[in-house]
Amino acid sequence: MTPKPLKVLLSELEAELIRLRYTKGSMTFYRSRWSQLLQFAEENQKIYYSEELGIDFVEAKFQISRKDFEKKLSQRDTQELRIVRMIGDFQLHGTILRRYYKHHELLTNPYFKQVREEFRNHCEIKDYSNITIDHYVKQAARFMDYLDSQGVKYCSNIKLDNVHAYIRTLAGYTYKTVEQCICGIRCFLRFLRTHEVLDDDLASKTPMIQARKQTRIPSVWTADELKRLINAIDRGSPKGKRDYAMILLACTVGLRVSDIKKLTFDSFRWSENKLVFVQSKTRQTVTLPLLGTVGWAVIDYLKHGRPIAETNIVFIRHIAPFLPFSEADHLSQIIKSYMRIAHLPTLKKRRGMHSLRHTAASRMLEHDTPLAVISDILGHSDTDSTAVYLKVDLDKLRACSLELNCCNEEELPNE
Repeated sequence: MTPKPLKVLLSELEAELIRLRYTKGSMTFYRSRWSQLLQFAEENQKIYYSEELGIDFVEAKFQISRKDFEKKLSQRDTQELRIVRMIGDFQLHGTILRRYYKHHELLTNPYFKQVREEFRNHCEIKDYSNITIDHYVKQAARFMDYLDSQGVKYCSNIKLDNVHAYIRTLAGYTYKTVEQCICGIRCFLRFLRTHEVLDDDLASKTPMIQARKQTRIPSVWTADELKRLINAIDRGSPKGKRDYAMILLACTVGLRVSDIKKLTFDSFRWSENKLVFVQSKTRQTVTLPLLGTVGWAVIDYLKHGRPIAETNIVFIRHIAPFLPFSEADHLSQIIKSYMRIAHLPTLKKRRGMHSLRHTAASRMLEHDTPLAVISDILGHSDTDSTAVYLKVDLDKLRACSLELNCCNEEELPNE
């Protein structure tokens, strides 16, 4: 493909940003930077844009050297880098790769909006879980937004080349993220084929990445990391009481974050010392023993921490209005805040609520809990999903037991 002169490239990029309804303030900022870039290119006798030109530009104008790119940059520096990366992406793919979706309404074309809602209805009829539906619809919307940027105005005009070109825009994401994106696109293409919008079965021709769970080693917390995380929680504050209880549910019982957020008052069977709930992923009713440590933490939160709210969801936001957490909230911000307080490195490995679930499973394995039992507790459909924890170094894991103040054998009070 013949490269376009920088002036032409920036003119087309400007038109695309206008189509995407970027604000007047944003456009003023981008035009200012483009003008500086054009002057810099002219001074260096460059007609065409290249990655090298972009790097030299931000280094000369904003003192962001190459060695800084892999470090944690300030918001201002990140924005300056965004300028040149956006130009490079547009030159390569002819679209804006918005890894952070600022606009609540991604789609602007009424036709694609209608298709998105029809696809959502299709997923609901298929009885997919809410999380799966939201994921599939989001991926379909991003794909249609890409099609719109490429001049494809109707889904009936989608070709395999469009699908392959879109997949190439996913370069730089982890293989797991790419797998999930493609899975959503394949579902969308099957929907179009089923409803006779597409004549060709593009879904079967779309490559699929197999992200085998058995090849991944789960991210687990060491004993020292867990203790420091727990100690960083201010259990005297209402929010601290809530966070302490949620974190215990993840790292001792192994609950998914989606299940923790949906626990209701009825989930806690105090007289039976049981926790009963329907798993959001499998939709199966699970009954688990309610450990004393966890139970007392929940009771402390309910009695002395939880705001008065008109919902039977146990764990809620502590900012008015006092509502349950959204389905899209993975609560990773809570873990990161305590990691910063505990001076734990936040960039070392994945350290979210799900990693605490991994730690719970690994601790069960350490104490010789049968794999089938661990599968039941975690809500895995088969032991193959649980077998990944066998890859954890058990010798190192033996030091990961979490010392808690309350004994697990303590009985809980009756209702």
